[in-house]
Amino acid sequence: MPRTAILCLAALVVGCGAARKPLRASLAPLPITAPTPQPLERNHFKRDRVASLSEAAMRAILSAPVYLEEGARLGVVPVQTRYELDQQIPLAEVTGALGGHLADTGFFEVVSEVTTDWPGTRSISGLREIATRYRAEYLLLYRHRFVDRRRINAWGWAYVTALGGLFVPAHTLESAGVLEATLFDVKTGTLLFTVYERVHDEQMANIWHNDVKTRKMQEKLLAKAAGRLADEVTTKLHKLVAARPEPPGGAVAVGPPRS
Repeated sequence: MPRTAILCLAALVVGCGAARKPLRASLAPLPITAPTPQPLERNHFKRDRVASLSEAAMRAILSAPVYLEEGARLGVVPVQTRYELDQQIPLAEVTGALGGHLADTGFFEVVSEVTTDWPGTRSISGLREIATRYRAEYLLLYRHRFVDRRRINAWGWAYVTALGGLFVPAHTLESAGVLEATLFDVKTGTLLFTVYERVHDEQMANIWHNDVKTRKMQEKLLAKAAGRLADEVTTKLHKLVAARPEPPGGAVAVGPPRS
């Protein structure tokens, strides 16, 4: 075959191969500049209903600065589920530990545990009334809750014997709880912060006096968690102290150094 014919055939093959490649179209993105979003300042949820707070009052509260007043007094009070005064004797040592820890911060003029035996209504107004008796601008509301569970563990085989089931630790006692502390501004009725400390423990026991054993386990959990809860409260207080407005003269109002 002549050389010219070979070159033409090769060119035809290459051209056919190139023709088989799919066409790919590209489209450049449109040069659209997105507008800068503006802060949301208006409530667009028309179906929301506030029982005792008007729209103007809500905006006034949310726009007001939040800080801890200097030289204020603090009361530490145990409350019940609905933030009502707890009329029972405060057997837990957590409130005492909180009071002592917060007194050492120097943020308050006086820190006192609050007795709930004085006459008063079991409501938020009752909390404000008893705080007024103590001349306390703030209340630290404390409460704790536990859930318990019992189950038969691997020692349960001992129940097939007559005496083994009476003494072997065939029960596992489990308790989980949460400690809660909330700073209540008595003057404004607002809550400045809430902190939680969660605890958990379990132990093996026989069938005797398991209610007592569970209560002792919870008391140990409370004693261990009181310090950690106090540290979390102190951390929040440092932020509130740092947010104080500058006093006249340009001096910066800060709290004592953290230990």
